[in-house]
Amino acid sequence: MTHESIRIGVDLGGTKIEAIALAGDGEILARRRVATPASEYDAILRSIVVLVHELELELGRRAAVGVGTPGAISSHTGLMKNSNTAVLNGRPLDRDLANALARDVRLENDANCFALSEAVDGAGAGARIVFGVILGTGVGGGLVIDGALVDGRNRIAGEWGHNPLPWMRGDEAPGRPCYCGHDGCIETFLSGGALVHEFLVRSGESSSGEAISALAEAGDPLALETIAAYQDRLARALASVVNIVDPDVIVLGGGLSNIGRLYEGLERRVEKYAFTDVLETKIRPNVHGDSGGVRGAAWLWKDRAANV
Repeated sequence: MTHESIRIGVDLGGTKIEAIALAGDGEILARRRVATPASEYDAILRSIVVLVHELELELGRRAAVGVGTPGAISSHTGLMKNSNTAVLNGRPLDRDLANALARDVRLENDANCFALSEAVDGAGAGARIVFGVILGTGVGGGLVIDGALVDGRNRIAGEWGHNPLPWMRGDEAPGRPCYCGHDGCIETFLSGGALVHEFLVRSGESSSGEAISALAEAGDPLALETIAAYQDRLARALASVVNIVDPDVIVLGGGLSNIGRLYEGLERRVEKYAFTDVLETKIRPNVHGDSGGVRGAAWLWKDRAANV
């Protein structure tokens, strides 16, 4: 049996549940993953319990457990809200997991977990104010100040994707409908689906984000136009974050953060829109890739050892 303090992080996704055991220095000691039984709430609980117990059995140590999940616990009802894994909504997920595991469980939005991971030992390490961005199926974000997550009164801090696209132009207004009920949200312009839609409008061809990026690298003019339009919208949206939060570092995550061309001249574009003479905020790709969320879930317990 090891005497090393460990923390277990669980990333509850729509298609998979991943769990890791993390050492105090950030080393991943063990990892497990299973498919998400997305239509069965009780099966999701059982899957998480099994993963945690398997990791503890392998390492011979009882651990503190943090969980990253789409959506958040409502500060008003104590129940899950805004999750695209619909069976979680309206459920006391944190309390049910605490009962099932017979210990306290810390639960946070998956974008918050990503931001925390990159702030602790990723692209934002050492910075005081870190804003983590998810550019993927949806557009999310998380805010970390002095190493601590900022949730906000309504537990929606960092949800920049559901503000309107700033400085919207005539051919962009009023924007497409968003699932949240409004039109023209940043998410409708910067999600993976939005990039695909933009290329379809320009070329008449349906393609994936990866394929569009590859076409741009090969010099395809319509793919280059598509990514340039995306980058300009990203710059406008990030400038609004800079104007409100003024972070030291913005870290990009999610599948679209792997498009290298997005970073070329991006800080200069943000500087053009932000309310400052010189932009000192750094915009960086993430360090931990797909492991950011699950690492951040484990770091929810970074303030204490795993003697639980």
